Amino acid sequence: MLEKPEGLDRRDFMIASIATVGASAVLARDTGPAKAQDASAPAAGQASSGTVYTGDVIQGKKVVSSLDVNDLEPGQRHLLYFQGAQMPTGQHWHVSVTVAKGAQPGKRGVLTSGVHGDEMSNIQTVQTVMNQLDPTEMSGTVMAVTDIARPALESMQRRWPNQGRGPDLIDMNREWPGNENGLTAASRHAGLLFNRLLRPNADFAIDFHTGTTGFEVTAFNIGEMDVPEIKAMLELYPVGQIFDNPTYPGVLHNAFIEAGIPSFTPEIGAARVLDLEMIALFVEGTMNVLKHHGIVAGPMGRTGKDATVFVGNSAFPILATAGGLVEHLVKLNDKVKSGQKVAVQRNSFGEVVAEYASGVDGEIAGQRSDAMSEPGNPLVFILFNKPAPAGVETYPE
Repeated sequence: MLEKPEGLDRRDFMIASIATVGASAVLARDTGPAKAQDASAPAAGQASSGTVYTGDVIQGKKVVSSLDVNDLEPGQRHLLYFQGAQMPTGQHWHVSVTVAKGAQPGKRGVLTSGVHGDEMSNIQTVQTVMNQLDPTEMSGTVMAVTDIARPALESMQRRWPNQGRGPDLIDMNREWPGNENGLTAASRHAGLLFNRLLRPNADFAIDFHTGTTGFEVTAFNIGEMDVPEIKAMLELYPVGQIFDNPTYPGVLHNAFIEAGIPSFTPEIGAARVLDLEMIALFVEGTMNVLKHHGIVAGPMGRTGKDATVFVGNSAFPILATAGGLVEHLVKLNDKVKSGQKVAVQRNSFGEVVAEYASGVDGEIAGQRSDAMSEPGNPLVFILFNKPAPAGVETYPE
């Protein structure tokens, strides 16, 4: 089980997304809507036990509605579909599941991606790791689920397009651990996956992401450095930044942590593209994590000791105050000082309408990649350190 050192509980200071505050509050577990799943479904919040095959086969791959990797044949790779939430037609959203089941027993790792539909480098990172694994040489199991928010991925957009109560866009990474009988498809889908697929098969978990459309980020990891099991994994990646913060309520890696499973989130550059150079860093780090847990053998690759890692516990946002073209004066990973000018904005006449400066000493962790901006859009995020916040931090996306 996950143990946290005595002292200040930094989870009291979780960052709340302005756009999603209160979104999960309406998903009361006791509202009593009609059950969307079969009568054998585990109670909300309860992990499933045993593998249940639906009898369906999609593209030659068997479909499960519940999975226990202990039921699978060791020393083999298993390709399955998991039956997720129902659509209005009564059909289901299915997600892809790859399990590398080692010939010998050992730890169980879960790798996830596709929680946001506009993120691509994270998916290829997980696929590349899985393609490097030889189950006949492994001790333990690695399960990968690469396309969690299927409706969002189909349209290559960040949020789940929900139609259940009128058109809506739901950020699935504010829904975890979900509710199998929740009021939105995204909540029900999260509940099914977490209760029946993810949590029952994880001794540790890594949820891979990238920046969002229009906003590019560096290669960095998000995780809580005051949790020894998480800190040990974070330091195995040869990347330049660590965001030492529990982040938003409702994100997948926090749901794992609340269930006693060490977890964190890698962030792999820009959305909608494959950054092969950056992907390679996270593949190397993830293979290090699997070696750390004894699942695969071999020498460690490069780690945080081989990179100049900057660790910050907060992100300073710079928001646009005008509309116009944005010119960045600094690059990702650049160190900046408080008061340093970082961007300038011009209107259609080429006149300077706004200049933007850092309010802190830190490193550039994210920049708007779209050339134009309207007021209120984030232009820059700066990773920095400050004393533990005195309350909930808020910043827009």
